[in-house]
Amino acid sequence: MKRSAGSKVSTVRRMLGGIAASVAAATALLGPQASGVAAAAADPSCPDVEVVFARGTFEAPGVGVTGQAFVDALTSRLGGEFVDIYPVNYPASLDFGAAANGIADASNKIQAVANTCPNTKIVLGGYSQGAAVAAYTTTDTIPAGLALPPGITGPMPPEIASHVAAVVLFGKPSNGIVNLVDRNAPPITIGALYTPKTLELCAPGDPICFPGGLNRAAHSAYKNNGMADQAAAFAANAITQGSPRAAAPISPASSHAN
Repeated sequence: MKRSAGSKVSTVRRMLGGIAASVAAATALLGPQASGVAAAAADPSCPDVEVVFARGTFEAPGVGVTGQAFVDALTSRLGGEFVDIYPVNYPASLDFGAAANGIADASNKIQAVANTCPNTKIVLGGYSQGAAVAAYTTTDTIPAGLALPPGITGPMPPEIASHVAAVVLFGKPSNGIVNLVDRNAPPITIGALYTPKTLELCAPGDPICFPGGLNRAAHSAYKNNGMADQAAAFAANAITQGSPRAAAPISPASSHAN
């Protein structure tokens, strides 16, 4: 049965909580920026790998089910490496404007690790609304005409990018979905320094990221459809072999390297 445009908009709003209602503010709120990466020796307690992951809408505080599946798969692939997990602190609620808090929190955490633990490899990730948070965290430009809130200086400094080994995004809202919900919202764009190390994963039929998708179950399938392990393989390769190639994904119809 063909769904009306109004029905699809309603479904998208329920799933993402108005994904782009305040996305312009979220783009700007990247938190106080560091002036550069400290040259001091790393603290001996620094982890080998720091995973900074933003959960999806309505998931309980933590990294969420998809995030945990990814973390488990990555930790298994890295053997005895010390992997620390940082759940991005933000509401993950229907108030998408509050997602700006997640962008600031993720940005500040990444910069703190880069400054205090310069040898730590950072992996940034997110699922659904959290994927939007993670993607906006990498931005290298502020949309024209957008005024930054007081105390905010802009995107992360370029030198921070060298500390981020990989970015993995599960079910990131398409720009079409963002535009469907809020025509004034800027597109979700991966920063140029992060594009070669980013893997986006979209399950076939997922209405949030797959063109014409109507299968709501697909949006919840990342934890057990093999994509968490695919992302873990991508990130583990980046961590152990250096910057990942813009790898061809397992299935061109279900995922793509950005």
